[in-house]
Amino acid sequence: MTSTYSRLSRIALAGLAAAALGLAGCTPGSGDSVDPSSSADTSNGDAAPAGGSSSEDPADTQPPAQEINTDGASMGDVELILWDQEVREGQASQFTTLVEEFQAEYPNITINRVEQSFEDLATTLALALTDPNPPDIVQANNARNDMGAFVEAGQLLDLDPYSEAYGWGERFPETVLKNSRYSSDGKVFGEGTLYGLPQVGEVVGVFYNKTKLAELGLTVPDTWDEFVASLDTAKEKGETPLMLGDVEGWPAVHVFGPIQGAYVPPEEITLLGMGNPGADWTTPENIEAAKQLSDWVAGGYFNEGFLGGDYDAVVEEFANGTGVFLMAGSWVGAVIDEVMGDDAGFFAPPPATAGAPKATTGGTSLPFSVTSGSKNPDAAALFIDFITSDHAMEVLAETGNLPILRTAELAPTTGVWADVYAEFQDVSDNGYLLPYLDWATPTFGDEVLKPGLQDLMAGQKTVEKFCEDLQVDYATFTAGQ
Repeated sequence: MTSTYSRLSRIALAGLAAAALGLAGCTPGSGDSVDPSSSADTSNGDAAPAGGSSSEDPADTQPPAQEINTDGASMGDVELILWDQEVREGQASQFTTLVEEFQAEYPNITINRVEQSFEDLATTLALALTDPNPPDIVQANNARNDMGAFVEAGQLLDLDPYSEAYGWGERFPETVLKNSRYSSDGKVFGEGTLYGLPQVGEVVGVFYNKTKLAELGLTVPDTWDEFVASLDTAKEKGETPLMLGDVEGWPAVHVFGPIQGAYVPPEEITLLGMGNPGADWTTPENIEAAKQLSDWVAGGYFNEGFLGGDYDAVVEEFANGTGVFLMAGSWVGAVIDEVMGDDAGFFAPPPATAGAPKATTGGTSLPFSVTSGSKNPDAAALFIDFITSDHAMEVLAETGNLPILRTAELAPTTGVWADVYAEFQDVSDNGYLLPYLDWATPTFGDEVLKPGLQDLMAGQKTVEKFCEDLQVDYATFTAGQ
């Protein structure tokens, strides 16, 4: 499904526009600087036709190629402005460590961080990228209303030349890179140019309290029906089956996504989640998934006041002993591990049939991108390479995170992180890591899916209406592709 050809990025700064043309066909050279002119690129049709002649050599009419400098020590004094959302527990620890190590290795490059929550970054980043002096490096959500919109506006730098220079295509599997690929006009998601690189793997699954599971006479389920039966048992015996805090709107997406994975073919979910044409939100399978979520609410499976509950506060409540299960992403593992220790477990949502491939929401954390307005793109790319290196994966593992690379090699042998690593590896290798559903269209997450889930769970919208509204937004967007 993916293609690794290079395209021209839409550079905002006029001074970089001519140089960008020369970057389209960049390949690594033998030294610290990469000369893109060393590789012929005829994908843009500029070459003379075979067997004919050209009135002038295209090489004579092209602007000189810009070299990519990968030697940080030779870059002079550089200041990089970085906007990130690495603020939770293990996330903050690993990132602080890596920033300090980078500056120790390259004392001439200063990193000035602007740290924000996920919600705040989503609110402020679009405005920051319109500034004449935007941040150099940003974490841009893969979603169409974020990364897709920034690509369409020409606000993110084409990273294909840096990928070739640093060997990111060899280091990262294409299943990871495709989540940061867009066509240069922002219309096609999952193919085309690379606009970001992630550090951390993510898998949405089910954290559970081992003591409570044992007291209830339950074991880790092998099928989806067994999991639902476990919720029934917990409710019947006076426990809160599921913990959720959804005041921010997005946490419920991470409950609905795994439910959908149990009912809807993964290929269809991938089309829906990436906003590419060919699927439909109103199929019987999607309606059944939405109905199950509605039934869980009607059955009293969630904690009281969950629609207005703070996500992080509810995670801490679960870690401190409230509830049996928590459907959430692997990124909360550090908090849960610190409080619960060996009493915490984790499993990926089980398939409909025992032994079948598992399918759940996941993939990568927010990728790091270089803005088109960066005055120091070489230094910015060097930093991204540093924080995604083999050494960086070790730091991630040591600080309670899930590295996107070397996962099996760095996996712990005990505790909840052993479960998280194993499940991520299993789903990645043998199952389906499905896109986050709010990626789908520029309006899908904030205007349709999140409020729609709130209305569905509050009993203010029927299952059919919920799915119809999702389909209208999806179909309207994909009709223009």
